[in-house]
Amino acid sequence: MSTITLNKLTTVKTLNNIAESGLDVFNNGHYAIDNQTAHPDAIVVRSFNMHSLELNRELKAIARAGAGVNNIPVDKCTEQGIVVFNTPGANANAVKELVLTTLIASSRNLFDGVAWAKTLEAEGNQIPKLVEAGKKQFVGKEIKGKTLGVIGLGAIGALVANDALNLDMEVIGFDPFISVDTAWNLSRTVHRAMTIEQLFAHSDFITVHVPLTDDTRGMFNEATFSLMKDDVHILNFSRDGLVNETDMAAALESGKVGKYITDFPNENVLKMKNVVPIPHLGASTQESEENCAIMAARQLKDYLETGNIKNSVNFPNVSLPYSGKPRVAAFHKNVPNMVGQITSAISNYHLNIADMVNRSRGDYAYTMIDIDSKVENNSIPALEEILTQIEGIVSVRFI
Repeated sequence: MSTITLNKLTTVKTLNNIAESGLDVFNNGHYAIDNQTAHPDAIVVRSFNMHSLELNRELKAIARAGAGVNNIPVDKCTEQGIVVFNTPGANANAVKELVLTTLIASSRNLFDGVAWAKTLEAEGNQIPKLVEAGKKQFVGKEIKGKTLGVIGLGAIGALVANDALNLDMEVIGFDPFISVDTAWNLSRTVHRAMTIEQLFAHSDFITVHVPLTDDTRGMFNEATFSLMKDDVHILNFSRDGLVNETDMAAALESGKVGKYITDFPNENVLKMKNVVPIPHLGASTQESEENCAIMAARQLKDYLETGNIKNSVNFPNVSLPYSGKPRVAAFHKNVPNMVGQITSAISNYHLNIADMVNRSRGDYAYTMIDIDSKVENNSIPALEEILTQIEGIVSVRFI
């Protein structure tokens, strides 16, 4: 259990190179970027694998400058009351541009054609004639009028769908969990697939933008390939585990899948026929890295200074305007009478509650309480001890 006060330096540790524009968010005299400390208050990370790291007791939050959090031990963080943030949407434009680029390029056999043209370097003045004679082997197809199936209509999927319409494609979308905000941003001319099987059956191209979960793992497999059109092109810029690679290799060999465009090459993928392996470039733009770093830093800073939470993968989103009054932030099990026990403990300590918010997420909940009176610093440890003795409390912070 720990407290944070901004009259001391709050230490932030980075586990990867983070864009300076993101680190500048902490440049207000209250923070220190210290990559040598073993006891940071917060961590900013990109792809560094944290699963083998010991999480120090002072650690309050981890911000992932990106969307996926597979490299972070989220369950362990939850058990210790550590908030894990990500940055959904910050890299969406970068991924969208690469999806549409590779969709067009692979349909026109551009990658194979460029690779072949480079083999002619030694042919001298015969190159133009050889090009004219050999170009017919790379005749492709236009995407205009073809149907693109978009699985997952979050920040990236919605952008892909809207821009594909502007390229005169027909677009089918499937997302049973689409948010209200995304629905507002999605063009009304995107056709809604009621089932994923419907999308499989009608798509010439399929792009997937969903997280890797127990439900989505291996979702592209022999059974689902059988539902698709012959020569379908599949684009995967989400996670390699969404595809059963043995089944994909067989589908490519038979021609059921015409092309597999993936941002996750490995030994198996590179051996496949008609695969377009992209070296994990989806979010690799200067703009994307800066957007992710700034978003991660701002979310982290807001939490450390006010307790408010936005875009956490393990805590509920909570917002309570910060007035400068003493604030108690408690993370606890989502069980009956927990809020009552917390407020009773505060009231019994002769403190008046000015405002409060409570939100739950699964088995856990988060409660913030503003106190309408001064809390002496020397009394905080005693009050903290009272609150932490409540069964089900995971962590308590005083701001």
